Parts: sequence; structure tokens; C-alpha cells
Amino acid sequence: MTLSTVLEPEVTEPPERPAAHRVWRPVLWSLPPLAVVALIAVYPIARVLTESTETASGRGLGVWSQVLGSRSFRDALWRTVSIAVCSTAGCLVLGTFVAVVLAFVPFPGAGVVGRVIDTILTLPSFLITLAFTFLYGTAGAVNALLDRIGGTRSLTVDFLTTPTGVVLAEITYFTPFVVRPLLAAFAQLPREQLDVAASLGASPWRVLRQVVLPEAWPALAAGGSLVLLLTLNEFGIVLFTGAKGVITLPALIYTRGIVTFDLPGAAVLASVQVLLSLTLYVAYRLIFGRVTRIRTEG
Repeated sequence: MTLSTVLEPEVTEPPERPAAHRVWRPVLWSLPPLAVVALIAVYPIARVLTESTETASGRGLGVWSQVLGSRSFRDALWRTVSIAVCSTAGCLVLGTFVAVVLAFVPFPGAGVVGRVIDTILTLPSFLITLAFTFLYGTAGAVNALLDRIGGTRSLTVDFLTTPTGVVLAEITYFTPFVVRPLLAAFAQLPREQLDVAASLGASPWRVLRQVVLPEAWPALAAGGSLVLLLTLNEFGIVLFTGAKGVITLPALIYTRGIVTFDLPGAAVLASVQVLLSLTLYVAYRLIFGRVTRIRTEG
């Protein structure tokens, strides 16, 4: 042992922090946002499900059997699904066409059209319905023009209060939800692929079908799934069109819970609505994940 080692103090490293403390710190930081989400989103849904379950058990499943066995429920369910499917199909067709034109067909004002589409995403749905009313309503601009041209009421346009009017309004409002993901997918598509396909003599339709759409189908599937979920739960458009004969599940829930104050029946219908939406969402995630995995492995 030398003199220097005797005189120099021994340097000790600070003790390491307990592993348990490092593990629990992220958990503690995540508790406040989880509490907010549970209070705002989870609690109302759980409350509705609990209300319907307690009511059903207290009456021997009488409310469930009465509501689910009624003709109004079957008609509302069929109307909801049919409108949602037709609106989603229309949004996919129109949204794909608009996105392809904006991305690959340069024309003056394309940037303005893109900004207008972004603006529609920020508007409430009832504004679109009001615009349809001003245009195609009984006293709207189109009927006034037809009346001035033909001078007779036989040319009156009267589709706004029908399922067709609801579908057209939903297509108008929800199409941007398909256009935006497609434009983002088209922006990531290498232009070299398009140039090579065109130089080999492929027609524009073949390039679109074999080069563009296969690369953009995840965005198309995501936009279509989002539109399907939104149209299944859409209430504002159905209400503001004044389509009294078009009763969807959200409209029936409103009628049961607010108009007739049948809270048990409204809770049962709301439970069905939640389960339907969750089932579609889980199915979409499973199918999308499986197809993506297969495509990645291939």
C-alpha cells in the first residue's frame, strides 16, 4: 500500500435508485389522463350499460325482450345499417374520385378545393343539412327555379325528407374523411413508379388500378371504416332533414329517452348501439391487422 492510496479518500458511487421506483413512475404519470378519460368517456357508457342490465334483471329481461322484439327496433336497426352502408359506399366512390383528381390531375384552383375540403371537416353536420334545405327544400332555390321555368308544381324536387336525402347529405359531409387519408397516401407514392408504368404503355386506368390503388388501400380502408362508424351513430343529419319517417337507432334513442322519457328502453337501445359500434371497430382492427401482416410478410 502506497502513501497516496492512504491519503486519498475512497470515492463511493451513489446508490442506484430502486428498480421499483423506475417502474412505478410512468404508471403514476399516466393515472391523471386515465382518470380524465374514465370520467368523460368510460363512465357514461358504463352507466348506460349498467342501467340497462339492472333494469333487465329487475324485471326478468322484460325490457330487453320488449324493446328488441318490437317492430320499431327492427325497422330502426335495418334503416341505420342500410343508410350507413349506402353512405359509406358513396363516400368511398366519390372520395376516391376527388382524391385522384386532386392528386394526379393538375388544374387551376386545386389548392382552393383542398382547403375547402379541410374546412368541411371542421363544420358541424347540421350546417350541411341546412344547406341542403336551402337548395332542395320545398321552398328552396332548386324548386323556385323549377317553378319559374315550368310554372307547375309537378317538377317539385322532394327527396330531402326521404332516406335518399339523408344518404346524400351524409355523403356530402363525410366524403372529406375519405379524401384526406387518400391524399396523404398518394403523396407518399413514388412518382417513379407512375413514370415507369406510363413509359411501358400502361393506360391511366391500368396505372390507377394496378399501381395507385394497391398502395393506397390501407388509407381507403381506414377512411371507409371511420365513415361507417360515424354514419352508424349520426343523429344531427337525420334530425335536421326533417325526415320523420326515417327512424334510425340514434333517433329512436332520442325519442325514447327525451320525448317519451322511457329511460330503460333508451338504455337498452343505447347498449345495442354501443355494442354494434364496438363490434365493428374490433372487426376492423382484426381484419386490418391480419391483412397488413400478410402483406408485410409477402
